[in-house]
Amino acid sequence: QVQLVESGGGLVQAGGSLRLSCTASGSIFSINVMAWYRQAPGKQRELVAAITRGGSANYADSVKGRFGISRNSAKNTVSLQMNSLKPEDTAVYYCKADILDSQRLVRGDYWGQGTQVTVSS
Repeated sequence: QVQLVESGGGLVQAGGSLRLSCTASGSIFSINVMAWYRQAPGKQRELVAAITRGGSANYADSVKGRFGISRNSAKNTVSLQMNSLKPEDTAVYYCKADILDSQRLVRGDYWGQGTQVTVSS
């Protein structure tokens, strides 16, 4: 069984910073893309940033220059450094990973439970 657990959310003032972390555990053979998504109230879930196993990253236009995604493949972790936060960044942030399960030998997308980020003006 594969599990993703996020941490690091919270309340911050506009202009502040937060760092989110996500750790994948369980029957993992390999992880391809790891990513962060977010969902604000009344809106659809959207991609924030993604990073490949090789380290190539891409970002939503709304966060370019402010957020940075990184991963530690040896520890199965992905992090999101969020700087210059704005009230419109307020959302529940979810970690997602494309994982090959070592027991079932099936690849699939796994999601974390989400962590709340609230940016006050």
